[in-house]
Amino acid sequence: MSDPMSFPPESAPIREPAVTAPPAALWLAGLLIAAFLAQSVAPSGLVESLAYAPSPGVLSHPVTLVTAIWLHGGWAHLAMNTAFALAFATPLARFFGARPRGVSVLFLFFLACGVLGNLGFGLLHAGQPLGVIGASGAVSGLAAGAARIVGGGGRIGGFRSPFVLSMGGAWIVSNLVVALTGGALTPGGAQIAWEAHLVGFAAGLLLLRPFAALARAPRA
Repeated sequence: MSDPMSFPPESAPIREPAVTAPPAALWLAGLLIAAFLAQSVAPSGLVESLAYAPSPGVLSHPVTLVTAIWLHGGWAHLAMNTAFALAFATPLARFFGARPRGVSVLFLFFLACGVLGNLGFGLLHAGQPLGVIGASGAVSGLAAGAARIVGGGGRIGGFRSPFVLSMGGAWIVSNLVVALTGGALTPGGAQIAWEAHLVGFAAGLLLLRPFAALARAPRA
């Protein structure tokens, strides 16, 4: 008599996580939101002092190169930057690694691209009565880094890889359109710091390899 067929006991169906982004990418998005909530209750004078405004010396208030990254002009501005930061930080967070060293490098990479983006804006507008706030320069750096990782199949792709070239071309064209139209394409005619976008993107392309070495991530 043959043995009866046995089946494993029924188990609860496996549930896919609602959010698949690495924790570091979620923390970065959470910090942007938390900073905006703090901004919304801070005195206006304090907020203005933390915004980056080019001066004749450009670096007369260097701390604002960093603090301006965490300020936003409204919920729509915040939502756009946070969504893009989450999307582009995801492949970078996986590349740098989930250990504290990799997480720290991701945040430093984000800040470095943002600072250089703001600095580029300042150098182009030194002495002009302009100011810049927002994480767009930093997010642009994340976009460039993510393009190199995706183009390299999980490692650092070359500058001439098809994905990097197409992403870079789209970034340049879209920001040139912004430069030519000014605030015509944004709600309320708000100006977009396209200069910070382009400089931040270039910074992300160039800084990925040294930051990968800092994180001890696979480089090629």
